[in-house]
Amino acid sequence: MRQDVREWFATRTYNGRQWSPEQLVERKGTTTVSVVLPARDEASTVGTIVSALRRELMDGAPLIDELVVIDSDSTDGTAAVAAAAGARVHRQDEILPAHGNIPGKGEALWKSLAVTSGDVLAFIDADLHEFDAGFAVGLLGPLLTEPGVQFVKSCYDRPLHDGVTVLPAGGGRVTELVARPLLNLFWPQLAGLVQPLAGEYAGRRELLERVPFVSGYGVEIAMLIDVLETVGLDAMAQVDLGVRSHRNSSDAALARMAAQIQLTVQARLRCEGPLGRSGGSLTQFLRQGDRFLDETHEISVQERPPMAEIPEYTAVPAGRAA
Repeated sequence: MRQDVREWFATRTYNGRQWSPEQLVERKGTTTVSVVLPARDEASTVGTIVSALRRELMDGAPLIDELVVIDSDSTDGTAAVAAAAGARVHRQDEILPAHGNIPGKGEALWKSLAVTSGDVLAFIDADLHEFDAGFAVGLLGPLLTEPGVQFVKSCYDRPLHDGVTVLPAGGGRVTELVARPLLNLFWPQLAGLVQPLAGEYAGRRELLERVPFVSGYGVEIAMLIDVLETVGLDAMAQVDLGVRSHRNSSDAALARMAAQIQLTVQARLRCEGPLGRSGGSLTQFLRQGDRFLDETHEISVQERPPMAEIPEYTAVPAGRAA
């Protein structure tokens, strides 16, 4: 790593266990906190996550002011489970309906700005197993105790369940093979990020409403690049949350993820502005008996503009939490 990045790593890498909920409640003052879970067909896990956050960080220590699940067209009862556990649930396609509905996690995150009111927002994936509410505490720690920090990324060990054994650090294959090399080559300031594609991160609203949101799997790497270019490296931090267990993806799904990340990075290298529907296709092969079957997927990413540019958002700021 470059020396400036090494210094950032030493001063802006925190351990999530260094704060207790009670300490952060005392430090937050008048700052309000929203926690958002984007969810698509996560009925088996979202209830446990919502219950833990509400029990420990709302009904217990009042650290979280609102807990919101954005349901991305689920078909398995995700919304009902989340609501029963105590979250406020919004359907993704019903938020800012005049702007349509783009499939993908990035859309849920972008639209969450329009239905939350917190000064600070923390995003947590809804597919986590063995969830610990300390994830939220760790993400919020730097933002509530360090005035210069505007964006916090999580880092952790990612076990890989291969069906037979558990490899303690075997996850993050797209990170190691695609995202990390690209960031080191083209944005070396971000070389100190341990988990650049981590799905758990938090930021100040005034920053998040100024950056675009990419659809699909490109949202995390695009946000890192855009935040860096908007506020600089010293306003960013990372927090070690220990171990993150979730549903591991197949190699085929990872290939599609890698293609979207590559397309997102390519668009930013070209500095072409907001992404359109251009993209390409990815052909993969599946064995069936003594032959291979080809399967082609269209790979594209779209980009939502900064929320601050949306008239409906700026016109009714006081009504977002309704």
